[in-house]
Amino acid sequence: MPMEPIVIDALLTGPVRPLGDSGKTSAIGKQPAPGRLRLGLEGLDGDEQADRRHHGGPEKALHHYAREHYARWRGELGELPVLAAPGAFGENLSTVGMTEADVCVGDIFRAGGALIQVSQARQPCWKLNHRFGAPGMSARVQASGMTGWYYRVLEPGWLSPGDTLALQARPHPQWTLARVQDILNRRVLDAGILRTLAALPELSPNWRALFEKRARLGEVEDWKPRLEGEAGANR
Repeated sequence: MPMEPIVIDALLTGPVRPLGDSGKTSAIGKQPAPGRLRLGLEGLDGDEQADRRHHGGPEKALHHYAREHYARWRGELGELPVLAAPGAFGENLSTVGMTEADVCVGDIFRAGGALIQVSQARQPCWKLNHRFGAPGMSARVQASGMTGWYYRVLEPGWLSPGDTLALQARPHPQWTLARVQDILNRRVLDAGILRTLAALPELSPNWRALFEKRARLGEVEDWKPRLEGEAGANR
């Protein structure tokens, strides 16, 4: 389970505000915090979510996005202003040194004075299309696998830019987020694999239910509402 501690290069929060030309509101636009913040069971002090049904909550208390992905997005999209600094993807934590290929379901990290656990990868939603001014951006993020991931908070505490993430436990080394996303996004319908994922206690209840439903029905859910419109979105 060796992994060097990873430095948090930015800790980000944001208020609810209008989202581009969508006519909706969102708190996807995050800004770096200058100092330490209290991390509670539902997220960082001062952080907001416009749609509490699908965003935030105990299973999505923190969103982590790998800063190294920004170079690839700039290569594909150009030097967009939104990509000039962390926060483009609505992340609360920005780091260099760990991606979806390095992180596993259920990983537990000591993060500053808090203890956090990986609950699921992110499923991008239509709000990224407006955030980037690019129709289809949510689908591109999903297809890329560069989605980021969420944590639940096991022990609240203080968190500051410059603190480290130190791996404490890895109960499922075989289930990297990259592997789980590959199964999810390739529309895999192998009932055995799906039921194995549905039985992982550390995976978020929503994702466990999603995999169980796929296994039971033998079909993949409709992604169009989440990727193209707010109805049924499940970021």
